[in-house]
Amino acid sequence: MITLSAGRPVTALDGRAALRLGIVLILLVFGYMKFLQYEAEGVAGIARDHWLFGWLYPLVGVAGTSIVIGVLELTAGTLIALGGRFPRFGLVGALMGVATVVVTLIYAVRAPGIVQDSFAFPALGSTGQFLARDIGLLAICIFLLLDSRSRIAAPR
Repeated sequence: MITLSAGRPVTALDGRAALRLGIVLILLVFGYMKFLQYEAEGVAGIARDHWLFGWLYPLVGVAGTSIVIGVLELTAGTLIALGGRFPRFGLVGALMGVATVVVTLIYAVRAPGIVQDSFAFPALGSTGQFLARDIGLLAICIFLLLDSRSRIAAPR
């Protein structure tokens, strides 16, 4: 039987591992998608006029900017995955994950379609559903960030 450092037996998948796996898969898939032309064009429609990434478009173009964003997402996902064994990597990856989700939320809040046309809140439109999902992703990244911090601070 495998035991945790606290002496509790591991009988099922640890909740932290499940959260880590979920966010890693999401970041890796989203990061990969940034290398695809249709995703690059979709991102450009949102990010081209925003101060955070707008300056990149004249330098590296639509595909290049999307690839930069994709590399950031892939890096965050990889560091979070490594965080299961190496909490310092997990801390950096979770910080990157928080930043990624916050940036996405900033873009999405300005977009139309938060509430479905002809309805009132909580009838979410496509953008509203996107926002709701990202709030959950933000919570997971914050949890993993705090978990990594406490694992780093714990006496060895």
